[in-house]
Amino acid sequence: MKAEVEVSKDIAKALLEVKAVFLRPDDMFTWASGIKSPIYCDNRITLSHPKIRNLIKDSFVKMIQTKFPAVEYVAGVATAGIPHAALIADALNLPLVYVRGSNKDHGRENLIEGDLAKGAKVVVIEDLISTGTSVINAIHSLQAASVDVLGLLAIFDYRLAKSIKNFSALDLPYYTLSGYDELIEVALDKGYIEEKDIEFLKDWRNSLN
Repeated sequence: MKAEVEVSKDIAKALLEVKAVFLRPDDMFTWASGIKSPIYCDNRITLSHPKIRNLIKDSFVKMIQTKFPAVEYVAGVATAGIPHAALIADALNLPLVYVRGSNKDHGRENLIEGDLAKGAKVVVIEDLISTGTSVINAIHSLQAASVDVLGLLAIFDYRLAKSIKNFSALDLPYYTLSGYDELIEVALDKGYIEEKDIEFLKDWRNSLN
């Protein structure tokens, strides 16, 4: 496996190339939360591009084999984490489950979908970490189902102060294929942004406590 820093930059480059990530420091996006942001990330776009889809899958698989060799199940977080989790589970020949954002309001009213054995060793897959709230809720749901959550993997992490605090409190290992710092470094190198944008982009991220 390539050094993790090199993999992180490869992933960042690929996300920029297929426009799964946009950087617009001069024309801010508005997130669903109302936050004005110079970055917008939609990793679902990577699924339409086999080359990057396989890069992400292969990078996750190697990371799991290195960090969590005892894994028995792969769990995707609804909705965007599910297809990546399915690809990983297939590559590792492991069972797949996924965790809903809330219980179904009909049928068996499941929160966790799939045949999940108690005591199973599970790795959780998410596509994007902002504050970490949704994936931490999913992890708590799995733990409440009496399984052993080994850790979390995600494609991209904004590395906000709030998520760092939330994961510190969770006390569970987590790793991401790429993150905000590597992304803006690659974006500058490839001409997506200018040198004058760097300080603004870093200050924006650091302001979100």
